[in-house]
Amino acid sequence: MIRSHQLNRMKIQTLVLAVALLLAGLAAQAEIKTTVDHNSNDQATPEFKFKNVPSPAAANAAAKAKLLLVEGEADGNGADVNALTDGVLPTEEDQPAANFFWNAGTGGGRLQMDLGSLIEIAQVNTYSWHPDTRGPQVYRLWASDGAAVNFNPAPKANIDPVTCGWKLITVVDTRSKDGDDGGQYGVSITDARVSLGKFRYLLFDCYVTETADEFGNTFYSEIDVVARK
Repeated sequence: MIRSHQLNRMKIQTLVLAVALLLAGLAAQAEIKTTVDHNSNDQATPEFKFKNVPSPAAANAAAKAKLLLVEGEADGNGADVNALTDGVLPTEEDQPAANFFWNAGTGGGRLQMDLGSLIEIAQVNTYSWHPDTRGPQVYRLWASDGAAVNFNPAPKANIDPVTCGWKLITVVDTRSKDGDDGGQYGVSITDARVSLGKFRYLLFDCYVTETADEFGNTFYSEIDVVARK
């Protein structure tokens, strides 16, 4: 029989272990740096030049990647999903045919990127442009080397990626507190330890920026993956 003081000791040990694991997880995530830049509507240009985030580059690891729409439907008014890696940028603020976005009235979706082989990733950069609430970016970035025995390369929205071989890299939310969200956004995800890690697959779990109407899905213009040199 386990005595009460022994039971209390076990509870304390379990709590200490849980806290230690939580702190370890937070420490691992603490190295991730997400830099966000915003050009207002009157400052945005087709060159996507930002103060701290690099402009899109035609030569990057995503240029030859394969893209798979895992969850959600593409809006018929927008570009094909491959527009995200073709190096062709929109030339004006409201250009649906030059951006990829999920169907109106839906809650976003999941997009998988297969880089073709293991790559040590230095940066993941994402870009968007819209004069109103479709400008900001809201997503979770997952990554995987594909080596897990139970690896699922295309987990649907009802599946937690961490249970099938994926690692959460970071959560991105570029919405402003004052609601003035129109314009151009650049996001650069890096790691203070030189690289984000060696991965073959990326999973973008994207969400709407607002639910006041049916048009809250971001106009994503481009995704760059920069390999460590």
